[in-house]
Amino acid sequence: MGRMIVFKGSRGVRAGWRFLLFALILVGVGMAVGNAAQAIAQANHTSGAWLNALAPAHMLLAELTTFVPVALATFVMAKLERRTFLAYGFSPSAEAGSLFGEGVVLGIVAPALIAILMMAFGGMQIHGFGLQGAGVIAYPLGWLAVMLLVAFTEEPLFRGYGLYALSRGIGFWPAAVVMTLFFGLAHLGKPGENAVDIASVMLLGLFTCFALWKTGSLWLAAGFHFAFDFMQFFVIGTRNGSQTPQGTLFSVSFPGPTWVNGGPLGTEASYFVFPIIVALFAYVAWRYRGAARFAPPA
Repeated sequence: MGRMIVFKGSRGVRAGWRFLLFALILVGVGMAVGNAAQAIAQANHTSGAWLNALAPAHMLLAELTTFVPVALATFVMAKLERRTFLAYGFSPSAEAGSLFGEGVVLGIVAPALIAILMMAFGGMQIHGFGLQGAGVIAYPLGWLAVMLLVAFTEEPLFRGYGLYALSRGIGFWPAAVVMTLFFGLAHLGKPGENAVDIASVMLLGLFTCFALWKTGSLWLAAGFHFAFDFMQFFVIGTRNGSQTPQGTLFSVSFPGPTWVNGGPLGTEASYFVFPIIVALFAYVAWRYRGAARFAPPA
């Protein structure tokens, strides 16, 4: 009986064990997919570092090595819980499209304001368009595809099943804090990572948790994540982890102090990101004022 109490409660298998199983599937499949990607790279006489280049084709393949484990782990847990694959934040609804579109608008406006402030304080200069020839079509489509994949990989990974499972056991906000800590840890490997960048990344993670809490789904969060990254890499051409993105809309340079433009870490390490994040929280709180709509499956 004691063992049953440890593993099961009044609502079935305890949330912690559900989360652990999800994590084990995620890690196991992730290791298998990662090893396969390394083997393919070696067979083609390239190194695994090729997958880390800031270019659409490279990032698309690299992101797939995360998307596949996330999708499979979510699918397995959904089957075990007798739910649909989309039940953890992406359930179809009449307002799904409008929420996603609203997130896209927020994801465009927020980094655009950061860029304007960086230019106003001498931390960013535009020298003309950066695309030529076939790249005028290929790069915008490539960046759109990869950033959609990023959004629909990272949101289910950090705000999907894991957050839903933990929220049943410890409540939404403790679960959101735990998943945001994981979100921050996942970014620690960037070259040159510093406290400013990791703080902004975690606050942006908390913002998407807040959007989930207020709207009841991940559609707005996914739209925001997609557009925010698309603006950063393709439109602004911001650096990330000391790397410069390839195939950007503008030819840009980033002179001036690091506190203005984020230095090698880009816009997310600019001090201007923090008032923008505060404004994002304020907007969603105002727009969806009233009772929170998040409700984990029973």
